[in-house]
Amino acid sequence: MIEVVIDSIRISLISQHRIVMLRDMDGERQLPIWIGPCEAEAITIELQDMEIARPVTHDLLKNVISEMGGNVSHILINELREMVFYARLFIDVDGTMLEVDCRPSDAIAIAVRAKVPIFVNEPVLDEAGIVPESDVEDEVGQEDGESLDAFKDFVDTLDFEDFEGDE
Repeated sequence: MIEVVIDSIRISLISQHRIVMLRDMDGERQLPIWIGPCEAEAITIELQDMEIARPVTHDLLKNVISEMGGNVSHILINELREMVFYARLFIDVDGTMLEVDCRPSDAIAIAVRAKVPIFVNEPVLDEAGIVPESDVEDEVGQEDGESLDAFKDFVDTLDFEDFEGDE
């Protein structure tokens, strides 16, 4: 199991879905998982400490687990089958660990509320993980002090005398 953190939630430009980007805590690999807009909002609400008038569904589930004597221990994104991710919610009830099957988006929404670790099975990360490309500026022009800052280059070419008014 590899512990991950939420790196970002991104908006798809081609559909209503969002992508939650999970990042390996000990490395550069990221795991993109498509999620629905409602789940993305539920995760974002908690990550940004937004005040809401009434509990949303994931708050309700966390409260029910707590009222029944359980504590969410962690979540695990355990499988990728036919391009569908599967997750398990681990709940400790009086020393007995219960595993509940759930969608990764719901598991993540509960994990951020319960402030518990998020894990991914290594084969899942090996199969679907990505390593983001490094920044172009990191690769080009740094040794000789050059910058690829387009705006700076533009400003350097301006002749400010052209902007002086006729008086």
